[in-house]
This record gives sequence, structure tokens and C-alpha cells, in this order.
Amino acid sequence: MELDTFVFSAALLLTVASIAVVLSRHLGLGSILGLLVAGIAVGPHSPGLTITHEVEDMRHFTELGVVMLLFLIGLEMRPQRLWAMRREVFGLGSLQILLSGAAIALYISFYQPNWQTALLLGLTLALSSTAFVMQLLQERGELNSRHGNSAFAVLLMQDLAIVPLLALIPILSDVGTLSGEVPLWQQLLTIGAILGGLFAFGHWLVPQVLERLMRQNNRDAIFLVVMLTVFLAASATHFAGLSMALGAFVMGMLLSGSRYNYQIQAHVEPYKGLLMSLFFVAVGMSIDPGVLADDPLRFLQHLIAIIAIKLLILWLLARGFGLDQSVAIRISFLLAQSGEFGFVLFGAARALGVIDDATFVLAVAVVSSSMLLTPLLVHLGDRLASRRSGEHGEQQPPAHPLSAETGHAPPQVIIAGYGRVGHTVATLLEASAVTYLAVDTNPAHIALGEADQRPVYYGDIGDPDLLHAIDLDQAKAVVLTIDHPPTVLRAVKLIRSSNRDITIIARARDLAACAVLTEAGATTAHPEALEASLRLGSEVLAALDLGNRKVSTVMDEARDQNYALVRDTMR
Repeated sequence: MELDTFVFSAALLLTVASIAVVLSRHLGLGSILGLLVAGIAVGPHSPGLTITHEVEDMRHFTELGVVMLLFLIGLEMRPQRLWAMRREVFGLGSLQILLSGAAIALYISFYQPNWQTALLLGLTLALSSTAFVMQLLQERGELNSRHGNSAFAVLLMQDLAIVPLLALIPILSDVGTLSGEVPLWQQLLTIGAILGGLFAFGHWLVPQVLERLMRQNNRDAIFLVVMLTVFLAASATHFAGLSMALGAFVMGMLLSGSRYNYQIQAHVEPYKGLLMSLFFVAVGMSIDPGVLADDPLRFLQHLIAIIAIKLLILWLLARGFGLDQSVAIRISFLLAQSGEFGFVLFGAARALGVIDDATFVLAVAVVSSSMLLTPLLVHLGDRLASRRSGEHGEQQPPAHPLSAETGHAPPQVIIAGYGRVGHTVATLLEASAVTYLAVDTNPAHIALGEADQRPVYYGDIGDPDLLHAIDLDQAKAVVLTIDHPPTVLRAVKLIRSSNRDITIIARARDLAACAVLTEAGATTAHPEALEASLRLGSEVLAALDLGNRKVSTVMDEARDQNYALVRDTMR
């Protein structure tokens, strides 16, 4: 592609996507619907300008965004939490796939006499979109809600189901069988070996490499190693016949307990956001309005029937697993669409002759259109759930109790710097039962925090993506104890621009530095040298038996009006 053509295509895409996202967000439907509409507008099936005809290649590339999304979710998922969710993963998730797949296959059998084709279509359309649902939950801040955790459990089981479904396609085809080339036991052995290798790689080798780079303060190398780790994990599981996203999720989960997970999230988040946006645009470009024009009523019937089947079965299963009425409704409408893995499975089925071209085009259109309807379905589900909660006096479901097991509960206080001052502040907060989180870039300080068994993580407080990763908007105060004035000043400006109401308490060297920090947005700034002098002065006054009340009054007067009493004498 010529440079001028590429620049024009990029400008066109950004223009259309910006307008569509702004309008979609303004209507309360979220950004995903806007990106899908933008994809339709600039896609090869649009009568207007088209940016590319290679939609499938673009979608394959942008699926890296799904890989990064699952990696970031894995960073927030401790293995203990996953084990605690086993009932919903293997129970609710498995039943959803089997029952929804059987019901959809039964419906399709009225129009497709070949039972093999109907079965494959039913099981594939029973899967939901991990990319859509997880992005929506993340965008709405509901990843740790009760319905968010249950939806994630079902999606995780669906990702695992990709393996047997891919294995099912050659069995159903006339081209050959699964055992003709690779025996099942050999495939299972390969999968086990690769997962074992991933465990060793992510649990032992990667943390050691990251620690060595951290000691060298080599942030660029840390980012490159993290990206290499994600793609190696994704490639390994893809080689084993698993989904790439599953490999990235496993690697993220292995690194979730490390002291680097917040900074890793800060590194990956911007690239994930860009690729996920392009992924939704690519899905929109896959939608062919011409398929609807050929037989719009039949297409609409298939779309409504499949969504209705999934809604009903998901709701019944959620209620059967003891979930509240409103939670069951939200889960049903979250997972009612078909997923992006349908493109992969239907493509493989078409290549082996399990489905013909007409069925493939119609199935892809159903998948894409159900994705397009997802934001609307979620919005409708929220309204129905709220109405049911109001009728029955139910409260909005609280955060899933398992969320506390991740170790990433939003802290009340964030401490930047875990040196001697930060250590003291953390001790006082801990004694007062106040939740906190500390970040530092000094390896010695992080080692100290690990020895103290405290939540001290590697991270640069001046990184805006890190502030998002540590949930700055949910904290009440930030304490800056870093002994590096430029870093503290940059952090104060960044934190204040991100959160106008948060309390910022900063450490400074002298009164001049305090004035600069206060002007930059700090709530209060304390001069370390002057405070030490005042402490010495209070000890002297106490030694002279002036009385505690008198000493406290003098100290209060010294600190009053920004240390006016002592500041005037220092001129």
C-alpha cells in the first residue's frame, strides 16, 4: 500500500470512528457499537469509501487485541480465585454450551437436513464473544461484580471448548478424521506439555528476568520482554490447538502474584486499547448488508431465534445455580450474542466441506449482527434487571466475594515510595486498618516490602497508565514520599489532572519546594528538614518542663499559615 493511500485510509477510519463513537456514547450505548458502525461504514460492503478489502487479514491481526485483553484479565486473576470459581466454570459454563448448542442445533435442523452441519452450527453459535463481553464489563467497571464474575466463568469454559470443537470438524467432514493424522492421546499429551512449559516459563523464568531488568531500571526492555512473553504464550497454545487468548490468560494469571503486575498492566493497556478498537472495526467490516437484502425476514428470524434460545437457557441455568433474578437477567443479556471464534470454526468447516458457501456467509452474518446488537441487549438487560430488583425489593448485587482473593481490592491510600518515610506511613496505616498500596522503582525498597509481606509493587507513579491500573479514581488519598523533586512535581500534576477531588500529601525538602508542589495541585506539602527541626524544638521545650499543652500550642503556631512563624525568621 502506498504511503499516501495508507495515510488517507487511516485518516478516513479515524474520522468515521470518532464521529460514530461520540454519537454512540452520547446515546448511552457505549463505544463498541460506534466502532462496529464505523466498520460497516468503511467496509468493503459499504457503497461509500472503503479502506481495505482484506477484512479477514485485518481481523486476524486485530485479534492480538483479544490476546492482550485476556492477558490483562489474567493479571487480575489469582489461581486460588479460579479454583474457587470451578463450580461456575465447569458447571454453569459446560451446561450452557451443551444445552444451548443442542437447542440451536434442533432449531437449525428444520432448515438444514444434515445433522452434522446442524450440530456444528449449534455448538458454535452457542459460544459468546469474549472480546465484546469483557470489554463491556471493563468499560463499565463491572469485572468484579456478581454478574461479571459469572459471565467470565462461562466465557472461560467456552474458550476451553474451542479445542474439542476444532477437533470435531475433521470428524464431521468427509476429508478425514481426527485420528487419521494425529491421535487424540498425542494431542492431549502435547497440550499438557505446553501448559507445563508455560507454567515453568511464567512462574520462574519471567519474574527473574523482570527483576534483573528492574534492577537496571531498563523500562524499555521490561516492556519488550512482557510483550514477548504474551506472544510466546499465545503462540504456544495456538500450536497445541488451543485459542491464543487462552495462552495469554494463563500467562497473565501466572504473573498475577508478582510485584510487577501493575506496571506490566500499564505497559500493555494502551496497545490493547488500540488493537481492540481495530478489532471491533474489523468485525463491523465483516457485516454484509447484502445478506440481509437477499432474504431479510428469514435472516431476522434466525437471528432472533438464536438470541432468544440463548437468553432463555442462560436465564434458566443462572437461576438453577442460585443466582438472583437481576443477576440472571444481566448474565443472559451479556452472553446472548455469538462469538468471534465462530469466524475461525466456520472458516475451518468451510475449508473441509462441512458447510457450503451459502451457509458460511449466513452464519458469519448472524455472528456479526448478534455482536452488533450486544450493546443494545446489555442496555435492555440492565433496564429489565433494575425493574425486577425494584419490584422484588432486591438490592443491586454486590461485588463478588471472590474479588477480594485477587489481592487487587481498590486501596484507600496510595503510597508512592517505600523508603524510610513510606515504610513508616505504611506501618501507621496498617495499625489503623486502612487499606493501602505502595509503588516504587527501587529494587531494594520492593524487596523490603516483600520481606514485610506488604502490598509493595514495582511502578512509576508518574506513568498515567499505572494510575489507571492501581484504581486511582477509587482511592481517597495519595502520599508522595519520593526524595526526587522533579518526579514528585510531575506526579502531583498528573494525579491532580486525573482526579480533582483526591487528597495529595507530598514530602518536600524545604518551604520553597512546598510552595511549588501546592501550586501544582498538592493538598498539603510538608518540608522534611523543617519538620525535623520542629521536632527537635518540641523535645527541647518538653525537656524544660513547659507542659505538653504549651508545647503543642507552640508547634501548632509554628505550622500555622504555612509555617509563617519560622518562615519569616529564615529570610
